[in-house]
Amino acid sequence: MSRVFNFSAGPAMLPADVLQQASEEMLDWNGSGMSVMEMSHRGKEFVSIAEAAEADLRELMGVPSNYKVLFLQGGATGQFAGIPLNLMPEGGNADYVVNGSWGKKAIKEVAKYGAGNLTATSATDDGKFTTAPARDTWKLSDSASYVHITQNETIEGVEYHGAPDVGSVPLVSDFSSTILSRPVDVEKYGLIYAGAQKNIGPSGLTIVIVRDDLVGNARSTTPMVFDYAQQAAADSMLNTPPCYAWYICGLVFKRLKAQGGLAAQFEINQRKAGKLYAAIDQSSFYANSVDKEYRSLMNVPFTLANADL
Repeated sequence: MSRVFNFSAGPAMLPADVLQQASEEMLDWNGSGMSVMEMSHRGKEFVSIAEAAEADLRELMGVPSNYKVLFLQGGATGQFAGIPLNLMPEGGNADYVVNGSWGKKAIKEVAKYGAGNLTATSATDDGKFTTAPARDTWKLSDSASYVHITQNETIEGVEYHGAPDVGSVPLVSDFSSTILSRPVDVEKYGLIYAGAQKNIGPSGLTIVIVRDDLVGNARSTTPMVFDYAQQAAADSMLNTPPCYAWYICGLVFKRLKAQGGLAAQFEINQRKAGKLYAAIDQSSFYANSVDKEYRSLMNVPFTLANADL
């Protein structure tokens, strides 16, 4: 069998050993006589899978005990609505920093629920993004419920390599394409969310890591599947979760732990990205226009150096 190297921005490659283990457990997980796809999400077998996955993710990311870890559905796009519904009161507002396509979508969606303040943008006159707005250019609002950034823009290849300081206002970040690629100081964020399909597992699962004080303030009109308090009280099983995706993510978490955790992963990613950027920069045929300070370790776009070709 020949395996394809898939570098797609959507569902991407999973480790072969994870797929092999899942294959071996397909018909009978751990002597249960069932596939994970057949289990009751409330049965002891799947509950043990879910609990182990959460514990391993908490260990990998160093998630403090005063944060909830939720395994939800709806993708990161669903959280474009879920976040204001939980964190922003009726008539409220929030600050949005836009450094690419997903940030543009997030601020467009929040307008349905309140005011999305364009705090800063790095869009050029022709609508392209080759950098992120420097922190000293941001115009934060006094009354904002939170500040939203996109940690890594998958399409443009623009990444914040740390957590910008926003004072006491909760910092909310879309980590979809950078989660588990490097160590993260979770305490610098009020909320982190990510679709699993980039670095963790199959599509269908969304991870939300949210500080306790931001839970329990959802609007009365918030759908219960997006209500963080209700989902936390139900251990992310208010409705039937994407069980198989959750299980695969758990296998990836264990693999990352066995390989030395996120510090080791960060070294690998720096080395890989360094080689790729060096090849592009030394080429007279290809080019990368992203500001080197904000170049992504995860998504490396490149174009022809001569646009006329």
